[in-house]
Amino acid sequence: MNKLRSTERQRPSFLATLTALAVIGSCGATTAWAQNYPVTPQQRATAQQTAQAGVPLSELAPRAPDEYTIKPGDTLWAVSRLYLLHPWRWPELWGMNISEIANPHRIYPGQVLYLDKSGGRARLTTRRGGFGGDGGTIKLSPRTRFDSLSGMALPTLNPSLIEPFLSEPIVVDVNTLDAAPRIVAGNDSRVLLSRGDRAYARGNAGSPLVEAPGPVQHFRVFRNATPLKDPGTGEILGYEAQYLGKAQLQRGESTTIETVEDKDLITVVPASLDIIASREEIRAGDRLLPEPPRQLLSYAPRAPSTQVDGRIISVYGNAVQFAAQNQVVAINKGTRDGIDSGHVLAILKNGETILDRTGDRKETIKLPNERIGLLMVFRTFEKVSYALVLEINDTPRAGDFLVNP
Repeated sequence: MNKLRSTERQRPSFLATLTALAVIGSCGATTAWAQNYPVTPQQRATAQQTAQAGVPLSELAPRAPDEYTIKPGDTLWAVSRLYLLHPWRWPELWGMNISEIANPHRIYPGQVLYLDKSGGRARLTTRRGGFGGDGGTIKLSPRTRFDSLSGMALPTLNPSLIEPFLSEPIVVDVNTLDAAPRIVAGNDSRVLLSRGDRAYARGNAGSPLVEAPGPVQHFRVFRNATPLKDPGTGEILGYEAQYLGKAQLQRGESTTIETVEDKDLITVVPASLDIIASREEIRAGDRLLPEPPRQLLSYAPRAPSTQVDGRIISVYGNAVQFAAQNQVVAINKGTRDGIDSGHVLAILKNGETILDRTGDRKETIKLPNERIGLLMVFRTFEKVSYALVLEINDTPRAGDFLVNP
């Protein structure tokens, strides 16, 4: 909770007040958010340029409101879509308001946006909700107000859409899972394990699964990896491990020595783990990989700075080839291609090849590739990335093309 006593003063920007409150009273929580929602020099330069000139009215969305109050549940993408024809051009939206918003990720519920369309250019201004006039000195009655800012900053996307995929899907090379600790059995001779069950596991030779100093160790459970093949070149870009659940290490692997007929026999005692979450049933042979630290990343939507010519490889966690809105897909571009989290790409439907029977003779033709939607990258690997399908007007599928928006 943050505490502020209001007195007679010059009216600050709404965001400046919130930021000051956050720094003073949030025990570092908001500072952590700021560090994980960076603004790149290119984004800042674009915004500064726009702040001076505004945005052409032709770039505004047809129904851009003259006034809008940020609500809980809003996202940066949704607000950008509300005002701009191209929501990935959020620096322009921010630039219209750069004098009052030092960081576009620090927009909070309750903030009011006002659209100024004078002079043939569009600009946004902000002011504190409930205040009127043009600024200056405002006399307020002394009062105490409590504001909780924890977790209120406006996210780029609805976190629930992508948060599970920040730890679930993983792209590995062919040897990673083979070298990982493996489950060897379940308690009470159980073949299939789920949440609440006890599992036993071993590391490979020379690398036993032992307890490490510090917090309790958590692992993700995976099964045999599926090759991700480039639809165009046929190159194996990596292997997508099938996520099954999570386990918590209770006791590390050890050995016992038993003397039998004057001979010491060394017996391996596997590590003990509790299954704390399961998406599918877990069984002997499944592999364990350490749980990665939770990260708050920036997914500021933006177009790539270089030309992109990519393809959709597959739809994650789905046996069919078609994707729906808010579904995750794997694409054949990664960090080696300059792809980064937040990059927005347009989806082009791969035009069908058909037989034209309307002329004097039959002829094979290919229909044009048509733009059918947008997706945004949120997790990258070297050769592969995962992206969220944001908008569609047709059904994307594996093999469809990806280009700059």
